[in-house]
Amino acid sequence: MARLLLLSLPGLVAICAVHGIFMDRLASKKLCADDECVYTISLARAQEDFNAPDCRFINVKKGQQIYVYSKLVKENGAGEFWAGSVYGDGQEDEMGTVGYFPSSLVEEQHVYQEATKEVPTTDIDFFCE
Repeated sequence: MARLLLLSLPGLVAICAVHGIFMDRLASKKLCADDECVYTISLARAQEDFNAPDCRFINVKKGQQIYVYSKLVKENGAGEFWAGSVYGDGQEDEMGTVGYFPSSLVEEQHVYQEATKEVPTTDIDFFCE
């Protein structure tokens, strides 16, 4: 089922037909390196495999590197999840796809910028195509 997505930029309004679904939010806030959450926070290495339970998450294999873009703020006893994309061999179909994974699954190898900006999550953070 197609949904309409309204994009509004100064001086421009666009309406697009979007195929997908808005999933439940995992958190109401996230930590980022910048206000728009576009800069990489860190590079992490998976310590074990993770099979995505739904379309909000990414599949990860032990040993793969993951670029981390945001860290959800833990709420009400929920698990702590980070958003990132897989980098490396064996998951070419997953490379470049941004999704969530448990923070306990990875070990940060290199921190590029500290995640100090707390910003609210939006519906698009949990949108699945």
